[in-house]
Amino acid sequence: MDKKDISKYQDRDASMLFGQNVDAIIMVDATNNRYHSIIRNGFFERFIDEDGDYNELVETLWFHFNNTQDRVIQDYKVFIPTFGKFKGKYSKKLKLFFEGDSQLHIVQMTVYPVGYEQYMFVMDELDNSEYIQEFMTRKKVSTIQNTYLFSMYIDLVQNTTSSISITEISDETVNSSISYTDWRMMIVNMIGPDDQKLFLERSDPEYLKANFVPGRTSSFDCLMMNLEGKYIWVKLIFSRAETRYDDDYRFVFMVQNIHENTVELMDELKKYEEMASKDSLTNLYNHGRMETELKNAMDYRKKQGAVSVMILDIDYFKNVNDTFGHSVGDVTLKYFARELLDYVKDKNAAVGRWGGEEFVIVGYDRSISSMAEMAEEVREIVFSTDFPVVGQITCSIGVTELGENDSPDDTFNRMDKALYQAKTDGRNCVRVL
Repeated sequence: MDKKDISKYQDRDASMLFGQNVDAIIMVDATNNRYHSIIRNGFFERFIDEDGDYNELVETLWFHFNNTQDRVIQDYKVFIPTFGKFKGKYSKKLKLFFEGDSQLHIVQMTVYPVGYEQYMFVMDELDNSEYIQEFMTRKKVSTIQNTYLFSMYIDLVQNTTSSISITEISDETVNSSISYTDWRMMIVNMIGPDDQKLFLERSDPEYLKANFVPGRTSSFDCLMMNLEGKYIWVKLIFSRAETRYDDDYRFVFMVQNIHENTVELMDELKKYEEMASKDSLTNLYNHGRMETELKNAMDYRKKQGAVSVMILDIDYFKNVNDTFGHSVGDVTLKYFARELLDYVKDKNAAVGRWGGEEFVIVGYDRSISSMAEMAEEVREIVFSTDFPVVGQITCSIGVTELGENDSPDDTFNRMDKALYQAKTDGRNCVRVL
């Protein structure tokens, strides 16, 4: 290109040079959701159509996962129209992928308003090597920040949102024209169903005004659907900004990814819960847990359906300990417990060790006749099983059904009397009371 005295350049020269040097110019009409390409050079010839749907263009350019071409799930695309409207000039760095290309394309996009909801998009592809250096520098300091999936600034008085950052989509803030009240009613659909009521309560503008003094921060944990469509554990954080005026209600809202740590914690708590609920020898529910089961069964009986219970006692178990020793006795109890657990695994029932050689089964949606049949099946299984060392053993079983006005003691007393009757009648039998 010939060198020219810069003082000789005119308006028309600038326009000509601008058109020759930019990679893409796109005219947009957001009101009618359409775009038209004026210039498409380089990979933009393949990447962007000459004419098309504006919302689809927004999705293609920057509403996708950061550093990939993977699109977000359909549920979150409801926000796309709010990202495509601009009040003034806007600049953003894009990371674009085109199928078949070996590397991503780094693009600088500038948006110029040219009319009511009409814009001119000017885009230039940047030198990839410069971007990689910038990316590696930024990566060193972004590890902690990237646990925050989303953040934005809220002005409750103006009912506005600004400085929206979605780290899974972009390292930069994104443009959005959505009001806080609209955002709140749209995002609630991404909150786990069990947590939606709490989210609406804690995010309500009047709640925030009444419960946050300047500088106050509060948070709560809930399940939230991520951009891939999976529910993950997040911490939702509201922090009121410290301003000069008491009636100036500005907040920072953040969503922090706590899924991995929460799942690990819940697994640990589950282990401790099981330790507190399980009998250490047989690994069945222990006496305390079965007492709770009986109390819960009372509620189930009133609200849902019949509940019956059985108590089982191994016959002449003292002879097992006296003849073979307590270690064999323990093995016999564990083997007996395994038979019970195997029997109830496909049934709506809970089984536990009541104490010593006594065991209890709570059967849900079971009438007394159905539970008696179940008890007879269990008795026969025990009778026909060859137990290690001791060989054949038997058990006696008492069965009763929960009454409408029963207390746990009423139920246990009837069940215990039925067991006593089975023992009195010669053992290895089922009695119902």
